Amino acid sequence: MKAKILSFVFALLGIFSITAKSKIDVINPPYWWIGMECDTLQVMIAGKNIANATVAMEEYQGVKLNEVVKLDSPNYLLLYFEISDDAVAGKIKLTFDCNGKKEKIDYELKKRDRDPMLYTGFDASDVLYLIMPDRFADGNQQNNSCKSITYNVDVDREDPNARHGGDIKGILDHIGYIDSLGVTAIWVNPVLVNDMPGGTYHGYATTDYYNIDPRFGTNEEWSELVAECHRRGIKVVMDMIFNHTGSNHRWFVDRPSKDWFNFPEGYVQTSYRLSTIYDPYVSDYDKKLTTDGWFVESMPDLNQRNPHLMKYLVQNSIWWIESSKIDGIRMDTHPYAFFEPMAEWISAVKREYPRYNIVGECWYGNEGGEAFWQKDSKVSISGNSNLPTVMDFVLSISARKAFSEQTDPWNGLNTIYDHLALDYLFPNPQSILTFLDNHDTDRFLLEEPENLGWWKQAMTFLLTSRGIPQIYYGTELLMNGKKEGSDGYVRRDFPGGFPGDTVNAFTSAGRTEKQNEAYNFLSKLLNWRKGEANEVIAKGSLKHFMPTNGIYLYQRKLGDKEVFVILNGNDKEITTSMKRYNEVLREGETLTEILSGDKFVVSKNMTFAPRAIHILKNF
Repeated sequence: MKAKILSFVFALLGIFSITAKSKIDVINPPYWWIGMECDTLQVMIAGKNIANATVAMEEYQGVKLNEVVKLDSPNYLLLYFEISDDAVAGKIKLTFDCNGKKEKIDYELKKRDRDPMLYTGFDASDVLYLIMPDRFADGNQQNNSCKSITYNVDVDREDPNARHGGDIKGILDHIGYIDSLGVTAIWVNPVLVNDMPGGTYHGYATTDYYNIDPRFGTNEEWSELVAECHRRGIKVVMDMIFNHTGSNHRWFVDRPSKDWFNFPEGYVQTSYRLSTIYDPYVSDYDKKLTTDGWFVESMPDLNQRNPHLMKYLVQNSIWWIESSKIDGIRMDTHPYAFFEPMAEWISAVKREYPRYNIVGECWYGNEGGEAFWQKDSKVSISGNSNLPTVMDFVLSISARKAFSEQTDPWNGLNTIYDHLALDYLFPNPQSILTFLDNHDTDRFLLEEPENLGWWKQAMTFLLTSRGIPQIYYGTELLMNGKKEGSDGYVRRDFPGGFPGDTVNAFTSAGRTEKQNEAYNFLSKLLNWRKGEANEVIAKGSLKHFMPTNGIYLYQRKLGDKEVFVILNGNDKEITTSMKRYNEVLREGETLTEILSGDKFVVSKNMTFAPRAIHILKNF
């Protein structure tokens, strides 16, 4: 009787005993769906000596077990099923037989609960708010320590490189704040299990692709966050990493096959030289070092050319979309993985969800490198990446200097003009993710400025020019800083998100006068952008005039609706003739100021205050 009780408990835990020498520890994916575009399902079974078992499947409508694949390690087994259009939801009954010892398990096929066309992705109508969960808010102090984690390090908010205790519940508790700010999407840094020495609070060393790190919460809490965001009209973009994994992942401790990782003989660091990807003269040695080299020693480099591994990763991203209803994926270190398998991964996702969007982290300091990676690229020599959205790192690198310095024919806002002038390289400039900073860069503000003139101009440009804007959490509070040897200094805790905080910046009372000035400016602009101006900014044409006399003017136009932005890129008052803008602004025309509601009448000569910002509309 005791043995039966134990067996039942193990089954509830998902641990299925085969023999004393063979057991199942992991089944990935844990379940699947009927009605998917791809008719092939891979199920990875992991457990000690599981490859010694033979597998049989009871007859099931519309499903066949086509192949059982044994890998180099005896502790993995891959089952490949064919799921036809007439398959029904239910449980597939599988029998594992190891030397006469049999055990039966059920594998569930679910019915899809949402039309795939309803997964609309994110686009230029959205503004993303980037959140690092560990540093945003601690909503559940009980999960700061988890016995299920091998490397269960203590929370230490004094150490910029330690875990600080933020979690999914913390984001959920403050979703009202995020909503009122006016953003329409959140991009959440990785939340999957990172059971690694040191805790890897940032989440970029995955050790379990199918479970939320318990220090962040649970799979159910993640789905709850997504659902609450959707109720408020907010989308959710999930961070994923297919280039590498954490060194404590089961795969690295016990490698499924010899070629599961690149440089299997040992750690070889990548050169970080992404120019090798598009260099027409590149040596095989240099290119291999970029793509096959490991990002860091604790993050071994996955070999996406292994078809079994790539099938696993493709299914993993689809599983998270289908199970939690996320609206988009941000793929970390995209160019460091192999071009062709990643292009096919995107195609596979788009076959299931035709309107979906994926943004890849393509960190280049030049426009050509960025344009190389966008879908239907005009300059790629490697084929079509299929990547809909790339990140505008060039803007991020140049923006601080461009907006803070004085504008002359070669500097200041002319730097921004010249950057946009190279948009002819991109097949779809509106599908570029624009940003001023993120979790990997110095903050846009290295220190809090005396006045907010040029900061407001930068925010104005970000939210009214082409592309999909992304704002890093705390930007609205003028959070500032540089790495100074530690990424933790640009990933500081959001004040008020943690027990014991003496300041709560989630409220106006908890913010300084200057922080409220920044918050109110940004919130007004964001809410206007997602309201009456949304289609004009998201879909409208862009025409800009080369900054002259320090004045940068551009027009967004859709049909008969127009938005004009005028920026004085200098710390002095400037009077200029408006004649050169006659093709878009006529003398005597009356427009409405967005920020003040005042009327703006175009005259022959106009004077603009230092760091003036005029956001105008004709509707």
